[in-house]
Amino acid sequence: QVHLVESGGGSVQAGGSLRLSCVPSEYIYSMTFMGWFRQAPGEEREGVATMLADGRTLVADSVKGRFTISQDNANKTLYLQMSSLKPEDTAMYYCAAGRGVNWFSSGLKTGSYAYWGQGTQVTVSS
Repeated sequence: QVHLVESGGGSVQAGGSLRLSCVPSEYIYSMTFMGWFRQAPGEEREGVATMLADGRTLVADSVKGRFTISQDNANKTLYLQMSSLKPEDTAMYYCAAGRGVNWFSSGLKTGSYAYWGQGTQVTVSS
């Protein structure tokens, strides 16, 4: 069963912006945190940003100041606003949801998440 559906990826030139969206199923409403991860070819999947149900956020140092995570409280859609994009931001971006771990220490770790979307590709050209 598909619980998370991402959209919004695409191709953009360096310096441009994109906004990713992740629509969760109602089952995901019981999760305590959601996040965005990315994986470039040949690389490990890495945490980009995560948000607790109460609105607190963590953002990876590599994207801090350029990426913003947010959520629509009405329908729980998760967003990732990406600005000042760089070629090194090129990757498949995944939405994920989880619960039951220390979010402050593990919120950007893949092992903290039980549910994953299919991913949306972001390509940044120089």
